[in-house]
Amino acid sequence: MVLIKTRRDALLAPLQTVSGIVERRHALPILSNVLLEKTNEVLTLMATDIEIQITTATVADGDGSGAVTVGARKLQDILRSLPDGAEVSLVLEDKRLQIKSGKSRFNLQTLPAADFPSMTVSEGQITSLSLAQNKFRRLLTQTLYAMAAQDVRYYLNGLLLIIDGTELRAVATDGHRLAYASTEITEPSTENAGRQELIVPRKTVIELNRLLTDSDDPLVIELLSNQVRFRFGQIIMVSKLIDGRFPDYQRVIPDSLRHVVSFNRVSLLQSMVRAAILTNEKFRGVRLILGEGGLKITAANAEQEEAQEEIEATYDGETIDVGFNVSYLLDVLNNVSDETIEWGFNDASSSALLTIPGNERFKYVVMPMRI
Repeated sequence: MVLIKTRRDALLAPLQTVSGIVERRHALPILSNVLLEKTNEVLTLMATDIEIQITTATVADGDGSGAVTVGARKLQDILRSLPDGAEVSLVLEDKRLQIKSGKSRFNLQTLPAADFPSMTVSEGQITSLSLAQNKFRRLLTQTLYAMAAQDVRYYLNGLLLIIDGTELRAVATDGHRLAYASTEITEPSTENAGRQELIVPRKTVIELNRLLTDSDDPLVIELLSNQVRFRFGQIIMVSKLIDGRFPDYQRVIPDSLRHVVSFNRVSLLQSMVRAAILTNEKFRGVRLILGEGGLKITAANAEQEEAQEEIEATYDGETIDVGFNVSYLLDVLNNVSDETIEWGFNDASSSALLTIPGNERFKYVVMPMRI
């Protein structure tokens, strides 16, 4: 039975959309597969890792309807290797899926569609909100780098989203730095309009950042009892939430600052990149000395090698000598696009606050380190 007959790109694009969450090696072999389900001319593709599920659809010719699961990575690699614009047919015969294109033939093992563990979506009251994809993607870009990875404090391995009236806030922290960003919601939540908080897992956040576009196309976010569902374009993503209590981020952000210094973001970034070359590979520490002449950045490693950079800045306070993990500074400088960035601080032993002039919707707090 010819399940699908279409152009290579028309099949590869939706397959790449869903296969990002597929693990190469999994205790359950079927979780390495993608579900292909054909109904009339609509082909639905679904992938899951039990925690996240992504579904998308496309139009494809073919004389039959049916469903099957096949290795996502192998199918993707085969389609990628075919010429652009090539005609592709997927033929289902006796538990094997044959991919035909020109004189190429590939036979892949399949597993029954009935065994595919699709997630059960929570029933009950739904809170939904809508905003442009580019606004939400900017929110992710400005915060996701501060998420923890495999921290024993499991609630830090994700992004806190706060829905408060017409405002959506995102907060991420790994205990050493914290990123905060907010945006306005064009269509506030339809039900349960009070303040709501949810912790979205790290993998979901990274996958969303990959799939969302820099367009004004709508993104609908639906909050379920223990899940969140994102709808945009032809894509539906359902994710479990992290059940935990996120730290009070407002206590981390300094209320008042004794000094605020402005820097050209690109100049500061380039100086940090050069200084980082000679940092200790494990601790990645740079020393920042701020005085009347501006900012001096120094780095050294175990081989007695040293780097020094100087940046002009207007500052007339006492000399500040402080150390930071250069990776934490590079993260924020790479993920904001504004021309100027402000560094606010009280003294060398307290955390620094990096902000964008005239923008109260972004804050980045970073703890100092001993050099």
